[in-house]
Amino acid sequence: MAVLEVLKGKTLGQMIEVQAERTVFGRHPHCQVALENAAVSRYHAQIVEMHGDFFVEDLRSRNGTHVNESLVEGRRELKDKDVLRICDFSFRFLRTASTDSRLLRPGAIISDDRGKVGPSSPLDDIPRQIITNDDAEEVKQDAEFDEEDRSSIIRTLDAGSSSSDLRLSVKPEIKLKAILEITKVLSGSLGLDQVLDKTLEALFRIFQQADEGFIMLREEEKKKLVVKAVKTRRKSDADDQVHVSMTIVRKALETSEGILSTNALDDSRFRASESLSSLRIRSMICAPLVSKEMGPLGVIQITSNDVGAQFRDEDLDLLISVAMQVALAVENAYLYHQAVKQRDMERDLEFATQVQLGFLPHARPKLPGYEFSDYYEPAQRVGGDYFDYIALPDGRIAVALADVAGKGVPAALLMARLYSSVRYHLISQPDLATAMTGLNAEISVSGLGHRFITCVIMVIDPQTHQLALVNAGHLLPLRRDAATGKVDPIGQTESGMPLGILADQKFQQSKYDLSPGESWLAVTDGVTEAMRSQKEIYGNQRLTAVFAGTPQKIGEIVNAVVDDVEAFVEGRPQSDDICIVGFQRLP
Repeated sequence: MAVLEVLKGKTLGQMIEVQAERTVFGRHPHCQVALENAAVSRYHAQIVEMHGDFFVEDLRSRNGTHVNESLVEGRRELKDKDVLRICDFSFRFLRTASTDSRLLRPGAIISDDRGKVGPSSPLDDIPRQIITNDDAEEVKQDAEFDEEDRSSIIRTLDAGSSSSDLRLSVKPEIKLKAILEITKVLSGSLGLDQVLDKTLEALFRIFQQADEGFIMLREEEKKKLVVKAVKTRRKSDADDQVHVSMTIVRKALETSEGILSTNALDDSRFRASESLSSLRIRSMICAPLVSKEMGPLGVIQITSNDVGAQFRDEDLDLLISVAMQVALAVENAYLYHQAVKQRDMERDLEFATQVQLGFLPHARPKLPGYEFSDYYEPAQRVGGDYFDYIALPDGRIAVALADVAGKGVPAALLMARLYSSVRYHLISQPDLATAMTGLNAEISVSGLGHRFITCVIMVIDPQTHQLALVNAGHLLPLRRDAATGKVDPIGQTESGMPLGILADQKFQQSKYDLSPGESWLAVTDGVTEAMRSQKEIYGNQRLTAVFAGTPQKIGEIVNAVVDDVEAFVEGRPQSDDICIVGFQRLP
C-alpha cells in the first residue's frame, strides 16, 4: 500500500493512503487531500496509479507542483521517498507503509466521505396498501367547528408538545411497557416499513378494543398521502384493506393535534364526509406525526367498530407519546434518504470533475521561442469554459478559448463536445476561417436549443512568427507591445457572431506579426464580470491596466490577473467560470 508521509502541515508525521485510482489534492473540500491554504488551487494536483506505478500530475494550478523541488510539467513518475511539495505542504511518497505508521485514509481527514454508499432509502419499495378513501381530491373543505355543535370529540392534544406535558393518568406499567416495546422496535436495524408494521402490532397488544389501524405518511415531495402500514383483527380476504376517512386525517394534520372521538358518526366536525357512515367507524383515536423541522409527516390512527368498546382519554395520551417516537424515526428515514441521494450526486459530480479535467491540457506547449501560461477555475464542480493547445501537423500551435452559455453540468457536457469538434475542424480544414465556419455549422444543427458559444482561436506559426486569429463573438484578445508596454484589444472589426446562432455565417481570418517580447492574453467573461457589488464589476479597463503594469514573464502576468480579481471581489463567491490563457514570444 502506497502512502504519503506528511513532512510539513498540521498533521505532521501522519500517513495518508494513496487511493488505488487517483488521489486529488486541492483547496476544495471534495478533494481526497484537502489543503487549507489560499495559495492552493481548488483542484491543484493528483496522483494516479497505472499498472502498479504512480504518477503525479499538476492540474493547471496557479503556484505549481514540485517533486524534489523540481517543477512538475505534465505527468511525472513518483519514485520511493520522492518529496512532493504543494505550496506550503510537503509529503514523502512511500511505496510501502511501515506497520507502526499513523495511517489516515483520505476520507477520514477531510470532508470527502469515501465510505460505502448505503442501501436505497428505507422508503423505497414499500408495498402500498389498497385503501378505501371516502374523500376525492376535490372534496370540499371540512366544516368549521362550532363550539355549540354537538361533538363526540372528547379531547384534542397538541402532538408537538413534549412528552413531559402528557397526563400521567395512564397506568404507569402499561405506558412503560408500550414505550419500551416500541422504542426497542424503532431503535432496531429494520427498514422503515418493518418498523411501522411492528409499531402497529405493539399498539394492538396494548389497545385490545382496536379493530383497525393504519399509519399514513406524506411522500417526500409532500404532494399526497400514502398508507404505509395497516393492521386489522378481521380474518378474511380483506385483511390487507382498511377504511380511511380523509376528513379525520386532514383535520389531524391541519391542527397538528391528536383526536379522540367516542362516536365519529355523530361528530359535527365530520359531517362533511358523505361516506363516513359506510366505514363503520365508532370510537377512534388519531395522532399526527409531527416534525419540528419538516412539519406534519403523517398520522397514526386506531379505530374500533364496537360502540361499547370506546377509547378513553388516557389512550390518546399514550398514542401521542408513541407518535412522537415514530415521527422521529420517519424524519430520520427521510434525512437518510436525502443524504444517500446527495452522496450519490457528489460521487457523480466528482467523476464529472475528473472527466472534465481530463479534457483540459495536461501540459503547456514546448514551442521554441515561445512561453505559455493558463489558469482555469469553474464556478461549480464542473464548468462551461474551455481552452486547449492543439499541435497542428505542420508544426504550428493552435490556442483555443471558448465560453459555453450557462454553468454546471449542461455547459460541461457541451464543453466536452467542443473539445473534439475544434480539433477535428482545425486538422481537417485548410485554414482557420474555414475551420471556424465548419465548427459553427456543426454547432448550429446539433439540437442544442438556445445555447450558444463564444470562441476565439489563435494559430501561432513559429517559422514566420505570425499569428492567425478568428473570433466568434468572444472577448477580444489583448496584445501588449514589448517596447512601449501599451495594451490593445485585437480583431474587433473581424469578430463574428457566437457559434450556434447563424448556421450559414462565414468567418474572417486576420494575421498579425509577433515581435520579440510581445505578450497576448485571452480571458472569459468570468474575469471581466467578476463582481464586488451589484453595481461594480471588474471590467475590461481594470484588466487592461493590470496587463500593462505587470512584469514581462507571461506566467507572472496570468498570476497577477488572478490575484487582482480575487482582491477585487473581496471574498464574494465566484459567480462564473474563469479561464485565462496567455502566451509570449520570448525576447
